Amino acid sequence: MTETETLFSEILNCERLSLYFNKDVVIGRDAGFFVARALKRRISGEPLEYILGKTEFLGLEFKVDKNVLIPRPETEILVETVLEMVTRTPGHKDKRILDLGTGSGCIAVSLANFLPKIRITASDISLKALEVARGNAVLNKVDDRIEFMRSDLFDALRLETRAARAESNTFDLIITNPPYIAAGEIDNLQPEVKCQPRIALEAGVDGLDYYRSIIAQAPEFLKPGGLLAMEMGFGQKDKIENIFRESGIFNVIKTYKDYSNIDRVIIAQLV
Repeated sequence: MTETETLFSEILNCERLSLYFNKDVVIGRDAGFFVARALKRRISGEPLEYILGKTEFLGLEFKVDKNVLIPRPETEILVETVLEMVTRTPGHKDKRILDLGTGSGCIAVSLANFLPKIRITASDISLKALEVARGNAVLNKVDDRIEFMRSDLFDALRLETRAARAESNTFDLIITNPPYIAAGEIDNLQPEVKCQPRIALEAGVDGLDYYRSIIAQAPEFLKPGGLLAMEMGFGQKDKIENIFRESGIFNVIKTYKDYSNIDRVIIAQLV
């Protein structure tokens, strides 16, 4: 749907086609004020998803606000890829997955919805983002299947393991959509993107800081043969593959393109 169709479908609580079959419907005064305010906010560059307070991801509804990155179609490819890989693995119901930097929770919640027996941990450095993610888990009735924790990448997991004096807190798969925009490119982004949390976008001078950090630390939290699935930005494939190669402990097993034929997802396996 176009943004106009989405806006009026929401206001009138109807399907897209109804907008055209019921052209004589008159909206009330309050709805008219809402449309005027929404259009003013949209013209200023605020994303429609923030204005409506929600969006759709893999057929599920997610609440969103200025504290979280708006889920995107590209990330659906990341989740669909992992779903396919996990479900064709023997004994997949016993697997553990870590969603690193969960944001709105769209990845963790979607995985929990489609893989009801899988154990999922979702982490984020932002308490406000975790609040949104927990709300989305409740909204989609999977809150009993996800453990949320505040963590700067792997820090909280590392402290938790040491405090319990237990074996390493390890996972069969780590999935992440890390920040991947170079600092110098932030100001050139579209207004709709710049409205979103900078912490979820910016990743150092070349946009690869989080890939270096995650790839270096992930082996401590992966089981032997475990997988690391990452979303990546335009033109970053070769550089990220090189980071994996230089690590000496990962083999890149596959990359996937998005709907615009851009390399978008990379999967690597711990040697």
